[in-house]
Amino acid sequence: MNSASVALTTDRAGTGALERKGVDVQWLNCTAEVEGGGTTPSSASPSASVRQVAHVDCRGRTAGGKDVTLAGKVTKEVNGLCVRGDLTGKVGDRTVLRADVLGNCDAAPSTGGVTRPTGGAGGGSGGGGARPTVTVTVTVTEYAQGK
Repeated sequence: MNSASVALTTDRAGTGALERKGVDVQWLNCTAEVEGGGTTPSSASPSASVRQVAHVDCRGRTAGGKDVTLAGKVTKEVNGLCVRGDLTGKVGDRTVLRADVLGNCDAAPSTGGVTRPTGGAGGGSGGGGARPTVTVTVTVTEYAQGK
């Protein structure tokens, strides 16, 4: 599991889930930290012996200026399509979303890289303007192997 892909997938899938709950998300920024750091080996066979967990923290704002949070732990991220775990979304102090899956884990993976949100870049009423770009922050700690 990779912290950058977990953060990006949670951001995309979480924004969609919150919007389906009636939250007008203006922006959302997610960070993730994988316990133990690093990534899992790129093996085609699933391993039951090691289960990585990523702690996700998303902060944002609604179009009406209210704070939005989405936080919890992710146990699996699937090809940028979904995350599995235990996540809670709040607007202010009100819980609006509790989920163990965000996104569509059964969807066919995209072949074109990052998918941009729809909504158009033009003006007009109804909030159809350009959306902010997604920012993923990854912190890597390296230790010197000196003599």
